[in-house]
Amino acid sequence: MKTDPPSDLQSEVAAIKSKLDDMHEDMLRFMERSNQQHLASIIGECRSSFSGALLGYAADEIETGLESRMVRDCQMKETCKALFSDLLKNNLGQIKTGEVSEEKVRAARAKMEQMRSRAQYDQCKNCFSEAARLFDKQLDLMRSLRIYRDHDGAKSADALKDLPEESVVGAILEPLSNKQRLQIMKALAAETKTFSALSHLTSLRGGNLLFHLQKLMENGMILQRHERGDYMITEKGFRVLRGVAELYADLAEGGAEGGMEKLKKAEPVMNV
Repeated sequence: MKTDPPSDLQSEVAAIKSKLDDMHEDMLRFMERSNQQHLASIIGECRSSFSGALLGYAADEIETGLESRMVRDCQMKETCKALFSDLLKNNLGQIKTGEVSEEKVRAARAKMEQMRSRAQYDQCKNCFSEAARLFDKQLDLMRSLRIYRDHDGAKSADALKDLPEESVVGAILEPLSNKQRLQIMKALAAETKTFSALSHLTSLRGGNLLFHLQKLMENGMILQRHERGDYMITEKGFRVLRGVAELYADLAEGGAEGGMEKLKKAEPVMNV
């Protein structure tokens, strides 16, 4: 009985193994594409269902908002209401397609401004204010559904991509990530303070207070006028503190107590 030489057998086994590896890789790629397509399909269905529910709510809000907030005793109310309603519903209808045109948004905004320019009465500003509020709310909804991103949104996205993590954490976030340092910044934003005054404010003594002051000075948030002189906030420090205050006010409307509850309950952003 004739047998293949061992070298030939090893070559055939190696070739079969290589072929099996190729088939395995092909199968993995197929499964990956299938899973991605399945996931995309599920996300699309969820978005469609979710968008439908939001569309119904937003359409109802157009009617209730215009009816309740437009000037009541105006002979043009019904005419203007119909025009506003038509414009807002047309804009809202873009959500159904899953893609919002910046050109159509600009056209709708321009049409509203054209209507505003022809307004005959001082009280018209109240009605246009409500229409503009509803329009902006629609755009916020579109952004939240990830189907609309205006020029400012694109710039913000680019800025996020280019955000240097180490520099931001080291020069902005870390210096303020302490209660006493934030107290110091707030106090110096109002007026200059001596070491003793800051010690009384923060209840820190000697080296403990000096550590926090040094941390703020190293990052350009505050400075000392001269040796043993008063401490004062820098332009950078004031801008950072003001930014934090504006961010807090934006995220925590309704005062500090209610605001903190909202911040604690904040939900994560999902990029669907």
